Amino acid sequence: MEQLKHECGIALIRLLKPLEYYKEKYGSYCYGLSKLYLLMEKQHNRGQEGAGIGVVKLKTKPGNEYLFRERALGTGAIQEIFDKIRPVLKANDVENGPADRVEEYAPFIGDIYMGHLRYSTTGKSGINYVHPFLRRNNWPSRNLMMCGNFNMTNVSEIFESIVQRGQHPRLYSDTIVLLEQLGYALDKENHRIYRQYRDTLSEPELTRKIEDNLDITEMLRFAGPTWDGGFVICGATGSGDMFALRDSHGIRPAFYYHDDEIVVVASERPVIQTVMNVRLSEVKELTPGSAIIVNKSGNVSITDILGEKENARCSFERIYFSRGSDADIYRERKALGLNLVPSILESIGYDLNHAVFSFIPNTAEVAFIGMVEGLEKYLDQLKADKILAASATGKLDNDSLLEIMSNKLRIEKIAIKDIKLRTFIAEGEARNDLATHVYDVTYGCVTDNVDTLVVIDDSIVRGTTLRQSILRILDRLCPKKIVVVSSSPQVRYPDYYGIDMSRMGEFIAFKAAVELLREKGMEQILHDTYQRCKAQASLPDDKIENCVKSIYAPFSQQEISDKIAEMLTPADTNAEVEIIYQTEKGLRLAVPNNPGDWYFSGNYPTPGGIRLVNQAYINYYEGNADKR
Repeated sequence: MEQLKHECGIALIRLLKPLEYYKEKYGSYCYGLSKLYLLMEKQHNRGQEGAGIGVVKLKTKPGNEYLFRERALGTGAIQEIFDKIRPVLKANDVENGPADRVEEYAPFIGDIYMGHLRYSTTGKSGINYVHPFLRRNNWPSRNLMMCGNFNMTNVSEIFESIVQRGQHPRLYSDTIVLLEQLGYALDKENHRIYRQYRDTLSEPELTRKIEDNLDITEMLRFAGPTWDGGFVICGATGSGDMFALRDSHGIRPAFYYHDDEIVVVASERPVIQTVMNVRLSEVKELTPGSAIIVNKSGNVSITDILGEKENARCSFERIYFSRGSDADIYRERKALGLNLVPSILESIGYDLNHAVFSFIPNTAEVAFIGMVEGLEKYLDQLKADKILAASATGKLDNDSLLEIMSNKLRIEKIAIKDIKLRTFIAEGEARNDLATHVYDVTYGCVTDNVDTLVVIDDSIVRGTTLRQSILRILDRLCPKKIVVVSSSPQVRYPDYYGIDMSRMGEFIAFKAAVELLREKGMEQILHDTYQRCKAQASLPDDKIENCVKSIYAPFSQQEISDKIAEMLTPADTNAEVEIIYQTEKGLRLAVPNNPGDWYFSGNYPTPGGIRLVNQAYINYYEGNADKR
C-alpha cells in the first residue's frame, strides 16, 4: 500500500565481436545500444529518480572522443536520454556508414555499454550525483567510468583515507569517494606495468603494453576490502577492461550471461532472460565476493576478490523489489501468501462463507495467489470430509453433493487505484480526505456488518497510507471486520545497504513497541537502550551489538501487531480491525536462499550496519529525527 523506494539498477554490456558482425547478423550497428535500452527499461522499477548511460569505444583515433555519457533526472529519464541520442545517431548517418568509420567516429556506438537507474536512498540528489561517473585522463588506460547499486556504511572512513593520501575529491558523495579510491588503484596498476617495462620499451609501445596487461583484480583487491555495505560496483577503463564486483554477503543482487558475442550483467535475472531471449539456466548469479571481469582482449573470467562470507542475500528483494517474473521469486511470493493461511483462518473463525478476500496493491497479487491456493486446499479438505461423512450415513445424494461442492472462496477485486491525486495542494484533514479517494472500491461485494474483509499487502512499514486512506476506504464497504495481512514480517529496524528505510522513528512496529513500553511503565528501557547505544560507539567491530533489540524484547509479535492495529485504525472506523504479519519463520520457509533479514531480526551482516542502527536510536532518543 505504501511505496518503498529502492536503491538502484545496473546494466553492463561488452560486445565481443567487431561492429560489422552485429550489423550483418542483426541488421544494426546499434545492437549493443538497443540491448542497453531494453535492460534499463525492464529494470525501471529499481530507480526512478534519474538514469545515465556510458559508452566506451576501443578503435577511435587520437583527436576523437572515445568516452560518451548522457544523464537525465526524473521518472522519464531513460526515454529522455535515448531521445537525445537518436538525433545524434541520425545526424551521423550511423546505420548507413561503413563499419570502420562507425567503429572509429560514431558517437554512442562502442564496445562497452553501461547503464544505471538511480534512487538516492541516503545520498544527495541532482544531476551531478547521477551515475555513471567519469574519471578522466589523457591516457585511455587511466580513464575510469563507474556506476553501482550500493550503499556504504563507512563512507566517512573511506573519504578520510583517500584525503590522507593527498587526493582531493570534488564532492562529498559515496560514488565520488569510491571513484577516487578505484582511480587511485588504477593509477597504481598503470605505474606497476610502466615500471616493469620502461627500460625495455618506448612510447607508444609502452602505452600499448600497459593497456594490454592491466590487472583489474589487483585494483579491486586494493579498494574492495575497505568497503562495508551492500554493493555491486561496475566499471570500465577507457582502454577496454570491464568489471562488476559484488559484496561478500551477496546483499545486493547481480546476474550475468555471456556467449561468444556478448557479455551482459544486470541486477535481475529475468531481465537478462527477456532481453537476450535465453533460458533460466543460461543466466548465472554472480558469486558474492567475486567479480566478472572482461579484459581488453575480450577474455571473460569470474574471479574471487573479497571471498564469499555468510549468506545475507536481501530478503526484501524477494518480497517486494525484484520483478516477480523471476521463476524463483514467483514461487517464493506465493509461498509467503500460503504461509499466512493458518493465521487468517484463525482470525476469521474458520468461517469462509462470510469472508471476502482481496489484495492491495497490485504488487501483492502473487502473494494473494498463494494465499488463495492455501485457502482452497483447506476448503477442499472440508468438502471431502463432508462428502465422506454424508456417504457413511447414506445421506449423500445429488442435491447434497452439489450443495457441498458449491462452497467457493469469495474472491473480489475490492480496490482499484484510479488516479494519482495531488494531495500536496492540501494540508491537514483536507489532505487526508483527498487521500481516501486514491482508490475506488467495488460496492456490493461485502454483506453489511456480516462479512469479514481480508486484504493482503506485501509490506506494512510505516502504516501512513493504511491509516490515512486504505482503512477508511475499506470501511466504506461496511464489513464487520477488516483483516489486513502483510506478506512481510514487521519491519523493525532501518536498512543501511540501499533501501530508503534509514530512520528509526518512521517504523510503525517501533512506534508500537515504544507505546507499549510507556503504557506498561517500562520507559526505563528506552533510556537504558540509549545509554548502551552511546557506549557502543567506542567498541571494536567484534564487540558491538544491536542494542535496539531490547525495545522489542518484552513483547510478542502478536502484542505488537495488536498495538499497530490500534494505532493505525482511524477513530471513526466502524469495523473491527486486525493486522496479521508474516512471521520470521514463515519468511525463512518461503525464501530459504535469501536469509538477509536485518529489517525484521536486527541481525545486520556487517559491523557498519550495527553501528548505524545504534546511532539511529541515539538520533531518535535525542530528537534528531531528520538525521539518517
